[in-house]
Order: sequence, then C-alpha cells, then structure tokens
Amino acid sequence: MQDTYSLDDLLHLMARLRDPQHGCPWDLKQNYATIVPYTLEEAYEVADAIERGDFDHLPGELGDLLFQVVYYSQLAKEEGRFEFAQVVDGITRKLIRRHPHVFPDGDLYGAPDVAKLEEAAVKQRWEELKAEERAEKAAAPEQLSLLDDVPTALPALSRAAKLQKRAAQVGFDWPEALPVVDKVREELDEVLEAMSENDAEAIAEEIGDLLFVVTNLARHLKVDPEAALRAANGKFERRFRHIEQALREAGRPIENCSLEELDALWGEAKKLEKLQPGC
Repeated sequence: MQDTYSLDDLLHLMARLRDPQHGCPWDLKQNYATIVPYTLEEAYEVADAIERGDFDHLPGELGDLLFQVVYYSQLAKEEGRFEFAQVVDGITRKLIRRHPHVFPDGDLYGAPDVAKLEEAAVKQRWEELKAEERAEKAAAPEQLSLLDDVPTALPALSRAAKLQKRAAQVGFDWPEALPVVDKVREELDEVLEAMSENDAEAIAEEIGDLLFVVTNLARHLKVDPEAALRAANGKFERRFRHIEQALREAGRPIENCSLEELDALWGEAKKLEKLQPGC
C-alpha cells in the first residue's frame, strides 16, 4: 500500500467500483438520480464540520464530497458524455474568465497585473460576466431571466435568499431593513386572518409568504438564513437534551411531565447557556 494516494488513484478506484464484471454490486446499480441524496448529505456534512470547527474531520468530509464529483464523472464517462478532466477544465476556464482583474490576459500562468480593482468593481464585473454566461446558455434570448440559473434543488431558504438577491440587482428591493420588518408584520397578520377562517390552503400559502419575507429580512441584515436556522436548531437540540437528561437523572419519564414542568427545565437550560460562553 502506498503512503499517499492521488486524484488519479481515486479516479482509478471509481472505475474499478463500476467495472461491469468485477465491480461493487451496489455501485453498479447507481445512477445520477440515486446519487443526488448522498451529494446533498455530504455537502451538509462539510458545512456541519466547518460550523462545529471540527477541522480534524474536515479533510474526510471534503473527500466524501469530492467523491460525489468523481462518481458523476464516471457515470458520464460510461455514457460518452464527458470525463473528470472536462469538469476540471471547465471550472478552471470559468474562473479565469470571471477574474480578469487577476488574469488580465486570460493566461492562468501569465504575469500578475499590478493594478488592483476595488472590491465593488470586482463584484460588479463578476455579476456582469455571470449574466453574459446565462445569455450564452439560453436557447431563446427573449426568455432570459436573472433567475434562470438559480437551482431549484437548493434548500428553500437559500433559494429564497438567492432569488431576492438577483431581483435586488435591478432595484426590485426595499431600500433598507425597517420596511421589511413592516412587511413581516403584514404577512403575520395575513397568517392570523387565514387561521381565523380555518382555511388550511390559505394558511400554508401565508406561512410560505411569511418565511419568504423573513428570509428577505435576514438578507437585509446580512444574515445567512440557512446558517441562522441551523444555529437555532442546534440551540433547541441542546436545551431539549438538557430536559431529557435532567428527567433521566430524576428517574421521571418525560411523557408524565406537565408542560409547566418541561418549560421550567427549558428555562434552566437557558440560564446554564448564559453561564457557559460559546454555547
């Protein structure tokens, strides 16, 4: 066994796993669609490791995510669509094209330009180049939209924020956060109205509108809604686990406790968190 494997070794391993005669039965059954859930899971595990500061395990999580790219590339190679080298070539060319301030002559190994653009100018040029790429991809230019390449498979909160950000590029946005707060109140009133009418379909629609505008508020406040909700999930989990642990130590089944008792333990968990910085 060699000391360090390379990317070529990983590509070889993938080809062996998919070998029709000697490969892995499970891997041979997979296709693009069946791999997608694993890709999403691995991406979240990378994000989770970063958020927890678990850099010891981050290389492994990144490897799992890289393997997903290798897997899709192997499937495409078998069908004569493209190979892994084309994936690398494509992203490299795109990033060179989108960074003319770093590669002024379009040469990856060319001499760096001394002149440096301001961050705002770099960002504006980036968006212009992306818009040009969207135009090149579109079969019918008259149907072009700023929203064309916002992936539908994104988590709903992330996609909402991205849609709002795209619309804001052409001025379809509130000028500041306070009017968005007013909109949150308006949407909450509409939820209450739908509840008073006991209209399940309207309630679902209004809840969706409320979530969308709360996401917009997060964007205006420069808060990542996905990260904020993950943090809130983590906080809920820590506090609920405290309740469970306290009741286990007391020898009491949680099902036999009143809401008032559970709420008191919840308050206890909150107080403990304040005494423990970093929680």
